[in-house]
Amino acid sequence: MTKDSQIERCFLQLRQIHKRFGGVHALRGVDLTLELGEAYHLLGENGCGKSTVIKVMSGAIAPTEGEIILNGESFSALTPIQSLAAGIETVYQDLSLIPNLSVAENVALSEQLVHGEGRLARRLDRNQLRVTASAALATVGLPTTRTFLSTVVSDLPLAQRQLVAIARAIATKAKLVIMDEPTTSLTRREVENLIEVVARLRADNIAVLFVTHKLDECYRIGGHAVVFRDGECVAQGPLANYTKAEIAELMTGREIKSERYRTVGPRQEVLCTIHGLTAAPHFHDIDLSLRKGEILGVTGLADSGRNELALAIAGVRPAGSGTIVVDGDKASIRHPADAIRHGIGYVPENRLEEGLFLEKSILDNEIALVVADLANAWGVIDDGKGRAIAAKVAADMRLNTKDIDMPVGSLSGGNQQRVLIGRWLTIEPKLLLLHGPTVGVDVGSKDTIYRAIQVLAERGIGLIVISDDLPELLQNCDHILVMNSGRLVADLDAATATEEDIYHAMLASTSEIVQ
Repeated sequence: MTKDSQIERCFLQLRQIHKRFGGVHALRGVDLTLELGEAYHLLGENGCGKSTVIKVMSGAIAPTEGEIILNGESFSALTPIQSLAAGIETVYQDLSLIPNLSVAENVALSEQLVHGEGRLARRLDRNQLRVTASAALATVGLPTTRTFLSTVVSDLPLAQRQLVAIARAIATKAKLVIMDEPTTSLTRREVENLIEVVARLRADNIAVLFVTHKLDECYRIGGHAVVFRDGECVAQGPLANYTKAEIAELMTGREIKSERYRTVGPRQEVLCTIHGLTAAPHFHDIDLSLRKGEILGVTGLADSGRNELALAIAGVRPAGSGTIVVDGDKASIRHPADAIRHGIGYVPENRLEEGLFLEKSILDNEIALVVADLANAWGVIDDGKGRAIAAKVAADMRLNTKDIDMPVGSLSGGNQQRVLIGRWLTIEPKLLLLHGPTVGVDVGSKDTIYRAIQVLAERGIGLIVISDDLPELLQNCDHILVMNSGRLVADLDAATATEEDIYHAMLASTSEIVQ
């Protein structure tokens, strides 16, 4: 490539970007160049500065020091409208969709904001909304019917909302599309579709920046690695130049091994048996057994019934028929309180919306399940006992802070997940359901969480891990149950099974029982 063509392709440069939040130095002299038509993978542990740097690019925050060069023009900071007008579109991890607006309005609203210099006309151009939205939705493989276009976003399942957010990002002739954890809620088929979308974007000379923890997907997409650690960019270059182990070590500053965490088998006593559990139309006639100290994985496609099975056992969406026996006692689970009474804890997949009180402290989050036990006859909570419980849980879960008065919303994703898992330890559970235990968690925090899961099993707690992260299941579980079309179709030994074995069971006819 000639020097002139490289300059022409250079879309965005960051030069010596610093960002300070009070005493926290979030970005430390970051230099970064993004060229049109290239794919970049922004990699690093939670809290390393990835989210901060994309907010600088999108105009959400201003850097404390440094220079931004956009299309050859120098800026000390960008506004959101400047960023949008230049063609920078961002899909944040929380999606940032407007839940009470339609699909079409969410996808095409940015276009009208840019044309109106940040202000919407009193009457939206509805025809243009539909045209723009239809083209973008088709690109990501979503329906373009009037019914779907007019559907309120809050009525869509999470995976479709994720694709709507991506469609919005490419709807306005973007030059750079930034995706923060874009595949977190997508099925394998939807991930395949997204990889094809990225290829089309690159062919159209659009740059794509992924913020992700899923290295397998990075290698399939190809492009460049950009590795952050502690607010600094510690490595940049073609992804093919780095092994997974090298990237993990660059991200964490230590060697992360990929062998199985599970080395000790379960105890012999049966803890829980489930027979004939049915919640039509989601799943039918589920039979399974869990021993004390056993780690049982459950996986399948998004519509396999795996998620609904977890919710039924936890009492969130109770089953219509079937029996659950815990420690010899038949459990009638019609409500989460019933599950808790039988020693069943549930860590939900979406910790931000379903699990944590983000504005409350670590202390308040950790004692939420036992707060009634800490109160006296007048309802006054024993602060000393509460702090002792929260401090012990924080130590057990290896939180990266000793300040239990910090708001949970200020923690990294990995620390938030550890707080959520730790909360359930306060009731000394017999059975713990972990739904997507490392969703949105970096490789270093995954290692910590996996080791904590093994310790819980060693204590005799039975664990059911519901996940579509196949390496996670193979590394941590004793057995892996595969669901397909609402039924269990495979029971695989995690020590000997392969990802191919699991995929085959996920996609096979339900008449094929894999043993």
